[in-house]
Amino acid sequence: MRRRKFIAGLAGAAAFSLAARAQQVAKIARLGLLSPFSPDDTGLWHQALLQGLRDLGWIDGRNIVFEFRYADGKNDRLPELVAELVRLKVDIIVTAVTNDTLVAKNAAGRIPIVMAAAGDPVATGIVESLARPGGNITGLSQMNPDLTGKRLELLKEIAPNISSVAVLLNPDDPISVLGLNEIQSAARGLKFEVHALQVRDTSDLEKALQDVARRNIDALAIMPNPVFVKNLKTIADFAMQNRIPSMFHLREFADVGGLVAYGADRADLFRRAATFVDKILKGASPADLPIEQPTKFELAINLKTARALGLTVPPTLLARADDVIE
Repeated sequence: MRRRKFIAGLAGAAAFSLAARAQQVAKIARLGLLSPFSPDDTGLWHQALLQGLRDLGWIDGRNIVFEFRYADGKNDRLPELVAELVRLKVDIIVTAVTNDTLVAKNAAGRIPIVMAAAGDPVATGIVESLARPGGNITGLSQMNPDLTGKRLELLKEIAPNISSVAVLLNPDDPISVLGLNEIQSAARGLKFEVHALQVRDTSDLEKALQDVARRNIDALAIMPNPVFVKNLKTIADFAMQNRIPSMFHLREFADVGGLVAYGADRADLFRRAATFVDKILKGASPADLPIEQPTKFELAINLKTARALGLTVPPTLLARADDVIE
């Protein structure tokens, strides 16, 4: 009798162990990370997201696994990358900016999407409203169009004698088109002449920069787009060699020799995106999670570049800068 009870106990323990193990496996979430950039370009941002998830108890290999997909600046690769994530049956897709979010919206079906740093998600048709996004998409917006005019004002503050600006943009990127409208409005107030130059890929970039040099344009502004992020150093070197003050929205631009960068703190946005992932994995609906806007902004000034261009940065502006590169 005791032997039978012992064997029955072992069987019960084994069944319980198997059930517990199955339950543990079932708890492992699969997160797809989609990016139009390269791993080098977005490494710090994705690390911020992963750290945010760790802070919330989501540990890689224990209760969550990650699927990274990078388009390396080639937007035509995005649909297939989204299709791969769909085939893997990921629980959530985290996107970076406007381009990949729009592709994911059209191809991901009902899979929840958390965007980390989209431009203007309402104006670009990603969601219905910030307060009530509806559908399967939520997250954060960096609201680039609202910041574009401010960047031009900063450029004028550092280089008061400029009267013309070349604007590099990808015409296939809706947020760049919105940004161009904003910069044209700001330019009228600052009495700038705007020269819009279209860049869809790296070969277009070389032609556009040659055009800037040929026209003797005073300054250079770059609209947000992966093709420019992939070529930050090329753009910064061109501006330095041609003695042209330059402005971009990512602080990494100033790190590689660009004059000024001003925009939302991208790492902070990705870190905050972890809270949306956490809530959705715990049962929240993306439709009920209001889209948040940036709360931290970065102003980076390359003082070495300013000196090389013969520019004196006002002390008041240096005092406002988050990062001054000597």
